[in-house]
Amino acid sequence: MTHSTQLRAPSAFRRLLVLILATLAVSSSAIDRQSLQSIRVNAEGHYLETSDGKPFFWLGDTAWELIHSTTREECSYYLKTRARQGFTVIQTNVLAEMNGLNKPTPDGLRPFKDNDPTQPNAAYFDRVAQIVDEAAADGLYVALLPAWGDKLVAPWGEGPRIFNLDKLPVVRAYARYLGGKLKGRTNVVWMLGGDRPAVLDPAKPDEWPQNQARATGFAVNTDWRPIWREMAAGLAEGTGTTPVCLYHPSGGDLTTSVMMPHEAWLSINGMQSGHGGGHDVPVWDLIARDYALTPAKPTLDLEPNYEDHPVSPWPRWDPALGYFRDHDVRKQCYRSVLAGACGVTYGHHAIWGFVGDRNDVINHADRDWIDALHRPGGSQMIYLRQLIESRPFFTRVPDLTMIDNPSPSHALHMTASRDRNGSYAFIYFPTSDQPATIDLGKLTGAKLHGWWYDPRTGFAHPLGEIAGGGKREFTSPGYGPDWVLVLDDAAKNYAAPGSKAWSE
Repeated sequence: MTHSTQLRAPSAFRRLLVLILATLAVSSSAIDRQSLQSIRVNAEGHYLETSDGKPFFWLGDTAWELIHSTTREECSYYLKTRARQGFTVIQTNVLAEMNGLNKPTPDGLRPFKDNDPTQPNAAYFDRVAQIVDEAAADGLYVALLPAWGDKLVAPWGEGPRIFNLDKLPVVRAYARYLGGKLKGRTNVVWMLGGDRPAVLDPAKPDEWPQNQARATGFAVNTDWRPIWREMAAGLAEGTGTTPVCLYHPSGGDLTTSVMMPHEAWLSINGMQSGHGGGHDVPVWDLIARDYALTPAKPTLDLEPNYEDHPVSPWPRWDPALGYFRDHDVRKQCYRSVLAGACGVTYGHHAIWGFVGDRNDVINHADRDWIDALHRPGGSQMIYLRQLIESRPFFTRVPDLTMIDNPSPSHALHMTASRDRNGSYAFIYFPTSDQPATIDLGKLTGAKLHGWWYDPRTGFAHPLGEIAGGGKREFTSPGYGPDWVLVLDDAAKNYAAPGSKAWSE
C-alpha cells in the first residue's frame, strides 16, 4: 500500500449530493428484492444466458470493498449509478482485503467474533444479503467472493489466514453458512480466489509467485485447491443449488484453465491481465487459449488494466509511465471480448478500494471514488455491451483470419469476431488512420452494409453499401483514436450497430 499521492478531497456539495440521491434511491426501491433470472452457461459452452435462455453479457465492475467500506447511502448511490451506466455484474468481497476482519464497516460491523469463522456475526451477514437484494432491485447481479485470497492462501497480504488446509471442515461450514444467508437469491454468482494463486509450481521455485511464497514461509509445492473445493461444496450445500462459480486469479499466465483445468465446481474460466505488464498486454492470446479448450467453458478477463491506475507500479512506480486512461481500458476490453470472451470486467483504481474520506489512497490513486464513478472509460462500457447485443449473440465466433497481419505490434493488435453463419463481423481497430485488409469472403451476401462504430459514443457512422466477397482495405477514421468496423450481410437488414438488442 502506498500513500504518497495527494488525494483531491470531494467537495461538501458533492458529498451532500451523494447522500440526497442515495436516500431517494433507497426510499424509491425500498430494497424490494427483484427476482432476476439466474445465470447459467449456454449449452454450447462459450457464452452465458439467463435461465429463460436469453443472452447474458457479463459487464462487470470491481467494487471489492463495497460491503466493507461504504455507508448505506454510498452503497446505494454506487449501485444506482452503475445500473444506469449499463453494468450487469458487481464483483465484491465478503471478507475484504483491506483489514476486512479487524476494521469495522461504517456501521460498526465485523464479520466474526474474535476472527473465528465458526462464530459469524449475523448482523454483518444480514448486511451482505441486504446489499445483494438492493443490487437485484436495481437489476444487477453480484459476483460474490466469500473471502479474499489473503484470508487463506496468501503468500502476501494482511490476512489474517483463518482458513487452512488442516481445518477443511471449518472452510466448508463457513461457506455453508454464507450460502444459507444468500439462499434463493437468483442474482448471485460465486467467485472464489481473490487475486492469489490456487497452487504453486515446484518446478519453478525461483519464479513468481513461488519465490514470494518461499519468502513468506510456504513450501513451493503448496496446493490450496482443496480449500476452494470445500468452499464450493459448502456454498452448494448452503444454497441448495449447484452454483455458478468462478475463480479470480492473480495476474499473468496463471489463469484458471492452467491452475485448475479439471475442477468440477468451476463454471467459467477467468484471468487477470492486470496492471503490471505495461500497455497492450496480449490478453487476446489468453482468451484464445481458453476458447480453444474442450470441453468448452466461457472465459473472461476478471481484472484488466484499471482506469486511472498507474502503469506498471511494481516494485516502484516511475511517474513518467503515467496512468492507464480510457483508451487503454477500451483497447483491452474490446480485444478480449472479440477474441471470444463471454464479457469483460471494467475496473477503476479509486473505486475498488472506495478511496475517499475514510479510506486511504492506495498505490497512487489520483482521485476519490465519487469522481471515479463518472470517468469516461466506465461510462463508455455500455457501448461495448450494446454492440455485442445488437447482433446474433450465441453464434459469434472469434476469427483473426479475417485480417491480414492482425498484429504488427501489441499496440496495433486488431481483433475480429463474426457470425459463424457469416451474417456480420466486428473488427476492432485500436488506432485512428490504421489500414487493414479484410477478407469479406468470410461473410455471406453479395452486398454488405458497413459501419464505423464509435466506442466512445456508441454512434454508428454508415459506410453505405459494399460489394461482398474478396479482400478489401479499410482505414479507420482519422480521429478517435479507436474504432470498430461492423460489416453486415445487407439481406439481414440489421439495425444500426448498438442501437437495439437483436432478437430472433
